[in-house]
Amino acid sequence: MLQTPFHKYHGAGNDFVLLDNRAGDLGDHFDQETIAQWCHRHFGVGADGLMLLNSHPEYDFEMIYYNSDGAPSSMCGNGGRCIVRFARDLGIFKEECRFLAVDGPHRAKLLDNGWVSLEMQDVTDVNSPEEDVFVLDTGSPHYVTFREDISNIDVFQEGRSLRNSSPYAEEGINVNFVSETEDGLRIATYERGVEDETLACGTGVTAAAIAAYKRAGAEDGDFHIPVEAKGGDLAVRGQLSGKHFTEVWLEGPAVRVFSGKWREQSD
Repeated sequence: MLQTPFHKYHGAGNDFVLLDNRAGDLGDHFDQETIAQWCHRHFGVGADGLMLLNSHPEYDFEMIYYNSDGAPSSMCGNGGRCIVRFARDLGIFKEECRFLAVDGPHRAKLLDNGWVSLEMQDVTDVNSPEEDVFVLDTGSPHYVTFREDISNIDVFQEGRSLRNSSPYAEEGINVNFVSETEDGLRIATYERGVEDETLACGTGVTAAAIAAYKRAGAEDGDFHIPVEAKGGDLAVRGQLSGKHFTEVWLEGPAVRVFSGKWREQSD
């Protein structure tokens, strides 16, 4: 009976299965069907995605991420913060680290309040195909639509419709419904690959904050925008210089839920 140790973490309700693959012996066991089974809410551990933490000669570790459908995915911001917490729990680093993800290198650090701060990629192209709609890539592609009130939106139905609309249907796009609050933003996200609403989406929160700053016509300088997701509070810090958003950091909680062993019958 094969037993594989695993760990469950969440970042503002965005949950993941994490596996320590520094020995490099897990890859052959994880095809798309197997990953989807692990992530299944009823017949598996249940998660929005699964990650392997691999060793890397030039970084503290490498992040390999799969969506809950078992397919390899673009960058996941909350996943990145959770794997940083996982690496810290494994003793790989103490306060700051550098790791490699599918979209390139990232820095991360632990904050005094217990949150994990993750440096995201710079963003230059922020397109607005129609009023109060923005399309941009923050490691994953995002469609951000601003609404006066998102509390009564059917995120699954409307999000799925937009995700499968032209010109996004073939590659897919994450859909974010955003409203302004007195202190920042409120967000609800439909994620491709999960093909459902998730309680939080890190790259979506980042995209929403950047879109909101651009929508406000803000001048060059530093910004800090709190964002309320359904699974908890996050924040985005960054700098705007001309059309370039740099020094973008996604901040929020990353929490270990439980650990266990997955048992499967060997052939």
